Parts: sequence; C-alpha cells; structure tokens
Amino acid sequence: MKSQSGTVKTESIHIESRTDRLIAVREFVSASARKFGFSDEEVSKIALAVDEACTNIIKHAYKFDPTQYITVTIKPRGRTFEVSIKDTGRQFNPSDIMTPDMKEYLTHYRRGGLGIYLMKSLMDKVEYDIEPGKKNEVRLTKYLPR
Repeated sequence: MKSQSGTVKTESIHIESRTDRLIAVREFVSASARKFGFSDEEVSKIALAVDEACTNIIKHAYKFDPTQYITVTIKPRGRTFEVSIKDTGRQFNPSDIMTPDMKEYLTHYRRGGLGIYLMKSLMDKVEYDIEPGKKNEVRLTKYLPR
C-alpha cells in the first residue's frame, strides 16, 4: 500500500448538529482517508468512528439542538491521519465511561451506548481535550500501515 499522504492537506467541514448532516461528514472523511492511502476497509472504520463521535455530540452534548455546530478537521502528518471533532456543547468526563461487557450487552439485546467503545476499537488512538465552558475536542488517530 503506497502512501499518498502528500496529496491530503488539512481541511475542515462545519456542520449543523443534525443527524441528516452525518452523511456529509462520512463522505468528507472517507474521501480524505482514501486519498491518504487507506484501504476501503480502513476507510470504512475511520468513517464509522467519526460518525459515532458526531452522533454522541448531537445526542449528548447538544441534546439534538439543531442550532449548534460541529467542526470536523482532517490533520494528516506523515503516516498519521488525525480527525479532530470540536463542539461547544455539554462536557463529559471520558474516564466515567466504562468499557461495556459485550457478552452481557449482547445477551440482553441492548441498543446504543457503544460509541466510545467502537471509536477505541476502530481507531489507533482516541484522545479528548475538554475546556469547560469553551470547547470539547475528540481526536481520532489512525496510522497508515507500512
């Protein structure tokens, strides 16, 4: 797999906090990840992780308020593909989120609640930067295989 990371530059998309805008985010992220040199499978994983992060913001940080905004920025560096997702909604403490017991989860046919678990499973690194009263940022990082 040949890296084409030189053709991907830092780019952003600014969307309203609405679930019908998630397709634009997925298309934006997928196109950049593909240009960066990821396989179709990796592109799908990155797009799903970003979709989960944005969905969490819409549902939990903004409580479905469509007048709010989310900014998604692609930051390619070398073999590192970073997606930064920022909002100004309600904060949360990522360390309060427990890793789900998947056997228990599936046994009881639960729905929802797997967003952070999925992001961590699909990406190489998930980091949070929360400035109370100002902004929330989640950075999802995927490394291009050699």
